[in-house]
This record gives sequence, C-alpha cells and structure tokens, in this order.
Amino acid sequence: MGSWPPRLLKLLVWGLGLYAGFCFLAFLVQRRMMYFPDREIEPEAVQRAVGARLVPWRDAKGSVLGWRRAARSAAPRVLVLHGNAGDALGRVDYLPVLEAAGFEGVLLDYPGYGPREGDPAEAALVADARAALRQLKAESAAPVLLLGESLGSGVAVQVAAAEPGQVAGLLLAVPFARMTEVAAHHYPYLPMGLIMRDRWDSLAALRGYPGPVAVLIAGRDEVVGAEQGRKLAREATGPAQVWEVSGAAHNSLPMVPGRPPWPEALRFLRNRMAMGQ
Repeated sequence: MGSWPPRLLKLLVWGLGLYAGFCFLAFLVQRRMMYFPDREIEPEAVQRAVGARLVPWRDAKGSVLGWRRAARSAAPRVLVLHGNAGDALGRVDYLPVLEAAGFEGVLLDYPGYGPREGDPAEAALVADARAALRQLKAESAAPVLLLGESLGSGVAVQVAAAEPGQVAGLLLAVPFARMTEVAAHHYPYLPMGLIMRDRWDSLAALRGYPGPVAVLIAGRDEVVGAEQGRKLAREATGPAQVWEVSGAAHNSLPMVPGRPPWPEALRFLRNRMAMGQ
C-alpha cells in the first residue's frame, strides 16, 4: 500500500487541526449557544412586574427569586420553570392559564436571568430550582407541581428525580429527552456527545421519578422535535399522558385560559394527586 503524497498529507493535518480548533472553540462558548438570558436591574424588573400585577418572590435574604401574585391561597402551587431565552416575567401568560384551572402559579427566574446574579449552567439551575421548591413547601402544605417549558423541562425532571416526595406532578411543555441529541441534530458536524458540559439527560432523570407526568408536544416543533417529547413520555415510570398539538411550533402552543390542552393536562395531574399517585 503506497504512502500518501506529502501535499495531501499536509492538507489533511491542517484540516484536522482546524476542525479540532473549531471543536475546542465550541466547547468554550457552548453555554452562550445554549442560554440566552434577558438581564435587567431589579428596579426595572419590579416595575415590569407591577404592570403585570405581580410582586417579587424573595428568599430569606431578601433577594429576588421570581414573581407571583400578591394574594395567597390554599390552592396547589405550580412552579414555572421557563425555557432558555428571555426571563420569568416573559412567561406571565402561564398564570391565567393555571389560575383558570384552580392553581397558583409562581414564576422562577434562574441565576443570571432577569435581575438575578450568577451565570446559567445545568448544576446552578437545578440547585436553584430545588431551593425554590423547598421554599414553597415551607410556606404551606399545599402540593407543588413543576411546569417545565423547553429547557425548563430538563430542570423540572431533574428536580423531581432528586426530590420525588416534594413534587406532586410534572407538566412538561415542548420537552426534550436528551440535550445531546437535540444539539447533534442542529450541529451534525460537531461531536456534541463529547464536548457538551451541560448534558441535560432528562431521559435518565425521569426514570427516577414515580409521580404523574403530563407531556405537551408541539407537532411541528422545529427546535427540539416532537419525537423528543414522545420518547421522554415513553420512559415515565409513573402514570403519564401525552397531548400533542399537531399544528403548533415550539413557541406557539396555544395559551388560552380554559382551552385545550392545558385544562385536560392539569385535570389529569390533579386527579392523580387526589389518588396519591
């Protein structure tokens, strides 16, 4: 077998070097490619919240965690874990949907989002959501559901797996099964399975949660893909039900109080809570 021509071998070495450098650059900047927070100072965020009839939700030190209505009730709470872009105040539309079904919604801002300090990363988001869940549970004995939207579905699943006795149910909207698979679909020329630091393996985490799971899938999901949600639902160890909106894209699930698919999904979870499942 003959040897490679020197020029061709040199081009191959240069090509491999450039590709390795590109992969290293993607490794360094990957969190900038995954998290797109809107940041603002606290007074500006509070002003936005007042306009939406919300007040700051604060931790024991007085730092803002997120946002909620001023009035409290004995209703079950839903901790809303938003997607990778924007901030929690951009998810105000969830509140009337939840309230119409008899739940109190609480919006959590992640570290590095809105007025909150820090930098977004998988470990930081999950730890923060667990602390927020514990704070809600300390307020009252009313059950807490987790609503995870897109990236927030990964946060919700990991929190539920770590705190199964504290989470009454999961409502996962446009979720993914494994972030490495989503990334590989969008960047097929990069070895995402090797270079990703925040792997968000919801498939593995969900196996550790025995409670009820409602999954809302956008049939034309161009970001994570509808099959990711179907795949995740199949791995649920507890009772699970899927609602698929055939014409919806990733960011266009219908969000109208009292209109499908939200009342049905929340009724499913409420019934399972009543049954102790």
